[in-house]
Amino acid sequence: MRKSKLKLGEILIKQSLITQAQLEEVLRLQKRSNHPLGDILVENNFVQEKDVCDALARQLDIPFVSLKDGSLAPSEEQKLEELVPEDFARSQLVLPLSKHGSILDVALFNPLDFLVMDNLKRITDCDINPMITTKADLREAIDKFYGSKEMLKTVVEESYSPEENGIGIETISEDRVSLEDAVAKAEEAPVIKLVNLLLIQAVKERASDIHVEPFRDKINVRFRIDGVLHKIAPPSQHLLLALISRIKILSKMDISEKRLPQDGGFTVRIEDRTIDIRSSVIPTIFGEKAVLRILDKGSVSFELSNLGFSDEDLNKFKQAILRPYGLIFITGPTGSGKSTTLYSAINFIKSPYKNIMTIEDPVEYNIEGINQVQVKPKIGLTFANGLRSFLRQDPDIMMVGEVRDLETAQICVRAALTGHLVFSTLHTNDAPSAVTRLVDIGIEPYLVASGVLLVMAQRLVRKLCPICRQPDELPQDLVKKYNLPKKQIFKAKGCQKCHNTGYGGRVAITEVMTISSAMRDLIARNASTDQVRKLAAEEGMVTLLRNGMTKILDGVTSLEEVLSTTYEV
Repeated sequence: MRKSKLKLGEILIKQSLITQAQLEEVLRLQKRSNHPLGDILVENNFVQEKDVCDALARQLDIPFVSLKDGSLAPSEEQKLEELVPEDFARSQLVLPLSKHGSILDVALFNPLDFLVMDNLKRITDCDINPMITTKADLREAIDKFYGSKEMLKTVVEESYSPEENGIGIETISEDRVSLEDAVAKAEEAPVIKLVNLLLIQAVKERASDIHVEPFRDKINVRFRIDGVLHKIAPPSQHLLLALISRIKILSKMDISEKRLPQDGGFTVRIEDRTIDIRSSVIPTIFGEKAVLRILDKGSVSFELSNLGFSDEDLNKFKQAILRPYGLIFITGPTGSGKSTTLYSAINFIKSPYKNIMTIEDPVEYNIEGINQVQVKPKIGLTFANGLRSFLRQDPDIMMVGEVRDLETAQICVRAALTGHLVFSTLHTNDAPSAVTRLVDIGIEPYLVASGVLLVMAQRLVRKLCPICRQPDELPQDLVKKYNLPKKQIFKAKGCQKCHNTGYGGRVAITEVMTISSAMRDLIARNASTDQVRKLAAEEGMVTLLRNGMTKILDGVTSLEEVLSTTYEV
């Protein structure tokens, strides 16, 4: 550490963060309390903790690291947790970041605490290269590094008994296990702990789903993060029955039924957030497979402006959803973010002066002030029957989870034509295809033309990690084909911050088709999809691929990511 000639207070004054009068007041307080100057400045709200750390970094000529820019991320390959024990890291607020030969990079909030530095040098047998960070960031980083991931790893390792690594273990068939034994196994502490840690780790890694898959001689456990499945270390195969039974018990499923698929759900509280879990179990030839859908409202922003729409598409969409009546469709495959867009639209237009009702399968998120209904086909509560009942409930706005059949489509169109604003989804590849899809279902073309206001197709693409993305070049054939500017783009690389994937989070690419007067005339004449697509393009519709190209040029995502989700029709 090479100290600056300027003192901490002088650096803060030079940066215009405090005044000379404030510094003199703090120095007077310091004489009475003997506390560090930085602590007194923060306690009296003169500066933020980050400002003090940044000034100390300048004074001591050491790096400032933080969670925000990804620099406060320990190397996972170097087994640093074995070098600096968890209890020492938590008690002394230190975190090892990386090791280079005999030098250990360590994040601290007080690099002037030489006792801690000496203890670190003694227990690691390394020369310490200090880096400064805030207490809040340090505590969160320690929790992430030593927390549930290590606990999960330990529980998984303990599930493999010594006998299983050798010869002679007996694989017990599910047919030979009694219901009482299955329940007892599911209620054992190791199984409960394993399920809890799987859920905690999945939430921390922003996973949308957990897959537990049985095979002949092993279990696969995978997390879906940003739309891509990632393997994690699985537990021993002999825990499969207990693991599935535990999920069934939590989900209020029939634990004795192993021949038929079952659905259920439960709610957990993780990190002071309420998380809804939607579960599905299905029989396979090697046992039952479970998928847990994680519905974390705290991680989802139901703000239209945060979904990644271009300004032009967002304005078109807002104009349509603010209309008093008509039918609006969101199209795309499963997992393309249709439900999030619908919830965001409802959240944008909700009002205490409007009666808004939704029928969904299932209800994924609860929105305050909205009447939400879950379909239950077993007792006759289908989309069509629910919608029919809605019309007797004096609704202003209705949302239908999906149009799957003629009856549901007819009621949606009829409602749109009789003064209601209706939202729904369709499974089509692009926006123009939605028109012919409705006609194929059985809706008359003139009714489609009269009732539909707007169709929007969307996909989700992964966003490039801003820390490790690398420069790339657009292929010349694409530059010529789409008349693109010669501009530097970026590709994925991978770093500790993004778990070596090169990506972090997802953003929508969209294709918005408004139904103009000319388009209504064309649809009423039972036009083909190609005719509808051609007119939409003439009227300014930006296709999914071209919208994706814009995000590539803006450095938001990569060419590979866009081409993996869409193509020019």
